[in-house]
Amino acid sequence: MSDSNLSRRAFLRTVSDSARRSLLVLSVPSLLMAGQQARAAQNDARGFVALNPNEAAEFEAIAARIMPSDETPGAREAGVIYFMDNVLDNENAETLPSLRKGLSDLQAVANTRFGSSLLNTLSDTSLDTLLREIEESSFFATMRYLTMAGMFASPNKGGNRNRTGWQVVGFEGNHAWAPPFGHYDAEYMETGE
Repeated sequence: MSDSNLSRRAFLRTVSDSARRSLLVLSVPSLLMAGQQARAAQNDARGFVALNPNEAAEFEAIAARIMPSDETPGAREAGVIYFMDNVLDNENAETLPSLRKGLSDLQAVANTRFGSSLLNTLSDTSLDTLLREIEESSFFATMRYLTMAGMFASPNKGGNRNRTGWQVVGFEGNHAWAPPFGHYDAEYMETGE
């Protein structure tokens, strides 16, 4: 799932490709609403909104293999599941049935192959094996996209708890940049308009 030699450009290409194959299109209003609900859920421990606890545990297990914890924090530490729960409760609720179907299909394969339909009880190796087999599916693309978005989006969107994802990539949260600008700014720099 992870490649420690993955360049920034390759990472961005992978996330972009995942988003295009994903069943889900995130809109700004839905992300803002998701962020508000996720912060509230994390702060008052009221539980999940769109997902039941079993689904949350299963989706979190998948996210934890997509962005595992090792010498750096992963999806669990970043609270990615709260981001997922709230995004799937808003304008993207129509995606939840297909994610549930994908989860159910994966659980059936896990039960046949490993004797347990609970993904969160499988070893990392067993779960990785199952996920590699479905890497080209829209279910996996959506899960990968949600995991990455929950890991690296602004913390006010519900994931990236304590700026965990930003710390992993060395982003300081500065939302203003100084030169050098990109090619898209060249005309502005020449004319000042």
